[in-house]
Amino acid sequence: MGRKPLDMDKLVMNLVISDDMKVKKQIAKKIVDIAYKKGIYPSSIHELYMARGRGEWHGFTVPAINLRALTYDLARAIFRVAKRNDAAAFIFEIAKSEMGYTAQPPVEYSAVVLAAAVKEGYSGPVFIQGDHFQVNAKKYAEDPNKEVESLKALISDAIENHFYNIDIDSSTLVDLTQPNLKKQQFHNYLVCARLTHYIRQIQPRGIMISVGGEIGEVGHKNSTPEDLRAFMEGFQGTLRKGLVGISKISIQTGTSHGGVVLPDGSIAQVKLDFEALRSISEIARKEYGMAGAVQHGASTLPAEAFHKFPETETAEVHLATEFQNMIYDSKYFPAQLKAKMYDWLKVNAANERKEGQTDEQFFYSSRKKALGPFKKELMSLPVEVRDAIAGEIEKKFEFLFKQLNAINNKPLVDKFVKLKRVIVRKRKPSKEVVHDGEGAD
Repeated sequence: MGRKPLDMDKLVMNLVISDDMKVKKQIAKKIVDIAYKKGIYPSSIHELYMARGRGEWHGFTVPAINLRALTYDLARAIFRVAKRNDAAAFIFEIAKSEMGYTAQPPVEYSAVVLAAAVKEGYSGPVFIQGDHFQVNAKKYAEDPNKEVESLKALISDAIENHFYNIDIDSSTLVDLTQPNLKKQQFHNYLVCARLTHYIRQIQPRGIMISVGGEIGEVGHKNSTPEDLRAFMEGFQGTLRKGLVGISKISIQTGTSHGGVVLPDGSIAQVKLDFEALRSISEIARKEYGMAGAVQHGASTLPAEAFHKFPETETAEVHLATEFQNMIYDSKYFPAQLKAKMYDWLKVNAANERKEGQTDEQFFYSSRKKALGPFKKELMSLPVEVRDAIAGEIEKKFEFLFKQLNAINNKPLVDKFVKLKRVIVRKRKPSKEVVHDGEGAD
């Protein structure tokens, strides 16, 4: 008799519901091994992006999708969309903050995504990204080295667990009170260079991790070409000579994460600065050899806006909140569970309620915090319920892929992204060597 085939659904369930990190790691390793055998390779998008910087391709924007809940089901939906549309340039990502409030550590998130690829019969590179590996400005002011070391620990954990794309967000350190742009960007480019150096030291042999920087904090002042040049001048002057730098740059263009919720629970329309995306993307490519600019906080934009991203040659767009909203607001989502989650928020997120907020505003802004505490209940919903919710969102994924023109690009990805199996070994980094970059104002 042959060996009984592994039940991927059961493996994922055991991985997600286990609170034992040792058990999670064992199950994750089993899933990763299966993925490699099926021709599924966690990969870096760096070489594809650098080819764009050299002008070797253009015309589509890469969707980077944050999955906060029902990750297995929604990742499966994304792989189905990709297979139907011969798409291969798309990213699964999770932010530092999301790992906490959704209770999805790197070891779990990456394994669940790879399990979804196995389940759907997908093969080829899978891009898993650490989104907004963000510096806490208050903690940095108190003890810069301690805060940077905490980010290094997160980066190390992520890379060990097949995150070969890392977005450093030190834009929280931009100081607009300083008299010139170079000084405003100083701590931003200094920390970005330090962390890029660290990534290059510990990245697996044969993998050039895609690193992103950020020049404007989302929800704050819109970014300008001058901001980019000030940041890059400082970054390049700080990073050790000979090291590969960043492949893309995140900017602020008028959005905010999650959108701005009005008293009735609807989302305010925003005016996005597409010309900033166009001009900064062009400068990023022509002057610095990067893929271009990255748009954050885009999933709550009106549907008619998305075709503008490829038109302006935006390199990458980050999408998160709308998929969370679609889960909560689905007609298939059990009303009893939603009420239970909202009751939990009334008690456990009460300190986040701002003065004058309506219930609709409070629940909209805080309900992401219930996803972690109720992760097991969500994963334990009947399969037909999860399938129905994922089916609704799959239509949205397909719409977005087509609007971003992120289809029929598998041959291009295959040309630039080489598949490589990584044997995870902890590497001790050598002594950090960076300059302070203060040579020019």
